[in-house]
Amino acid sequence: MTTLTVEKITPENVAATCQLAVEEHQKDFVAPVAVSLAEAYTRPEVAWPRLIRADGEPAAFVMGAFDPGAELDFFRCGIWRLNVGAGVQGRGYGRFAVEAVLDEARRRGERAATVLWLPAEGGPENFYLRLGFKPTGQTFNGEVVGRIDL
Repeated sequence: MTTLTVEKITPENVAATCQLAVEEHQKDFVAPVAVSLAEAYTRPEVAWPRLIRADGEPAAFVMGAFDPGAELDFFRCGIWRLNVGAGVQGRGYGRFAVEAVLDEARRRGERAATVLWLPAEGGPENFYLRLGFKPTGQTFNGEVVGRIDL
């Protein structure tokens, strides 16, 4: 059985984290990890970036966001980014990463979380729907807003 762990991004693991890349056909749906980490650097009070390791090897990157004062309700608690490494998808690492964010949200007393996705063939919509996110009817910059009760 594979051991999955969640790690804060540190000087020791940042290079390995930045090397994670999604499958080529998914690059239009998610920013590279380095871009996400740059965004996290500018919003450290909001961003919650984490490396997911599978048996000690980098497997995925997830970035949650916790901003109770955000003007738009769907930016108050949720998933900003999810990058599962090419070649290791379909093994439950993405689900584990999403659950890590949802667990942190529950720890913070949140009652719901959101995620945005581009509604296009090959995109992550079905993945998020299988996890229990439901479209809210809202969109933002052409992306569907999904919500899950915690």
